Amino acid sequence: MKLSKISTYPVKSLPATDHAARTVGSMGVEGDRRWAVLYPTGAVATRRELPELSRISVVEIEDGISISHDGGHLEIALPKGAETTAFVFSNRIEGVEDAGNFAASFLSSALGREVRLAYFPDRPLRAVNTAYSITPHFTGFADGYPILITTKASLMALNKAAGQTFEMRRFRANLVIEGDIAPWAEDTWRRIRIGSTVLRIVKPCERCVMTTQDPDTGVQTDRHEPLATLGKLHRSARGRIIFGQNAVVEEAGTVVLGDTVDVLETGASNLL
Repeated sequence: MKLSKISTYPVKSLPATDHAARTVGSMGVEGDRRWAVLYPTGAVATRRELPELSRISVVEIEDGISISHDGGHLEIALPKGAETTAFVFSNRIEGVEDAGNFAASFLSSALGREVRLAYFPDRPLRAVNTAYSITPHFTGFADGYPILITTKASLMALNKAAGQTFEMRRFRANLVIEGDIAPWAEDTWRRIRIGSTVLRIVKPCERCVMTTQDPDTGVQTDRHEPLATLGKLHRSARGRIIFGQNAVVEEAGTVVLGDTVDVLETGASNLL
């Protein structure tokens, strides 16, 4: 097996940035989901309820990001100390940093509603759910875990069953693995090595309405697919629709496209 794609999402729910190589630290792939758009309540905005986020592009620059929309763009430096509170689902995160009024004004105009932009600093503010990871691990603005892994074999099985082609981009993975493996083999992995990085698989990834949206426009291309096919093909014992596996970082390192992927430990399917 080998690593065939490395992606980050600098701003949660905005488009991906693909990489040839990337450092992986305790909070995941470098630069992944370190920024987020916030509603006035502090709740993190996502494409689930605000698909317009897909039409705002983002580029990493030195000491910040550049965001663009409808011909306009704004460079945003890393904030310095303007702390605020954010919520990912019911998870309250104290100590994230507000990116200032220029960023808030630009994004509010682009989205047609009042929002602000926040940055997740380089310190552990948010632990992952200990029901799935006994040892302490941390993440940024991701839904729940610092790394999402998918495989091309599972995507091919989905596309064959659905009778149409869905891009992997719909599933917003960080690391995509390909090779001579069976579909859903990732459900049995417990620890894997990619390059100099060791990851522990901790939880299947439950899928939502975002997979039904065009990754470039946010437009829902089908009310049912690919979720309907996945629902028949790959559910957990609790009935959750699954595609991909969440992971935490056991040994930080670097990953490079083409790196060999070694499975260090396996077990029973974690969908059971």
